[in-house]
Amino acid sequence: MTEKARIGIIGAGLMGHGIAQVFAVAGHDVRVHDPVAESLATLKERIAANLRDLDLDPAAVEHVSPAATLEDAAGDADVVFEAAPEKPELKQAIFSALEQAARPDAILASNTSVIPIGIIGGHLESRHRVVGTHWWNPPYLVPLVEVVQGAGTSADTVARMIALLTSVGKTPVHVKRDVAGFVGNRLQHALWREAIALVQEGVCDAETVDTVVKASFGRRLAVLGPLENADLVGTDLTLDIHRNVLPHIDHTPGPLPHLEELVASGRLGMKSGEGFRTWTQKEQKDLRARVLGHLKKAAAQAGE
Repeated sequence: MTEKARIGIIGAGLMGHGIAQVFAVAGHDVRVHDPVAESLATLKERIAANLRDLDLDPAAVEHVSPAATLEDAAGDADVVFEAAPEKPELKQAIFSALEQAARPDAILASNTSVIPIGIIGGHLESRHRVVGTHWWNPPYLVPLVEVVQGAGTSADTVARMIALLTSVGKTPVHVKRDVAGFVGNRLQHALWREAIALVQEGVCDAETVDTVVKASFGRRLAVLGPLENADLVGTDLTLDIHRNVLPHIDHTPGPLPHLEELVASGRLGMKSGEGFRTWTQKEQKDLRARVLGHLKKAAAQAGE
């Protein structure tokens, strides 16, 4: 499979077109379906723009073909990636259709970021070939892909997926238990919950939270993971710190009231111009440019 696979992708949006780009650059043939005609119509144009921006061979886009139907995208694929919105019922319906449309030996993968794979594909008869592949945005610049093994996923399916992702330059990790949020988003949103709690309790404002993260431990995270850091300073010191601080960290089991209030009042972040902070159009554009520039620089340094 890793020499030249036929890849099917369901969804041509933010994640789907980026996943298609990764496989196209590696020389695989990719067919993409999306029920939204506009997304499908602009698919190759968006990929071509990314390739130009990254100084990659623009001819790679010719490995990508829009598909009018799900069956056209999945019918002869070795691997199919679902990249639809985070709606369990929608993903379940797509996987039911894929089980009928794809070859019996094709891997069926979901790009869900938080929904357990058992919820998405647990109703299928061929659960052994269903696996989670959580890519991070943008897929062509962030190396990690979490390969999530559901209760029915076979070890062979996991191994084949990891081999395929490795062959196209990604950094796959094996998530051995099918838990909501997997690894990355459980860690990320635990941080977000405490960040919101600090603002909600009046400890500091939102800008201070972001500054503290970016100007302190955020500087180390790319080269020093949290458990590496615990070993670095010593597990005994880590235990002492936890005994003192963990009782005071927020334990709210659901969304915090401050976040609920923001959404209820229409403060939806950059899409409305105000969320935890207010954002002018220029500030939004500058932030997006800084993030993209940072990721491009990191990818260049890593030789990706």
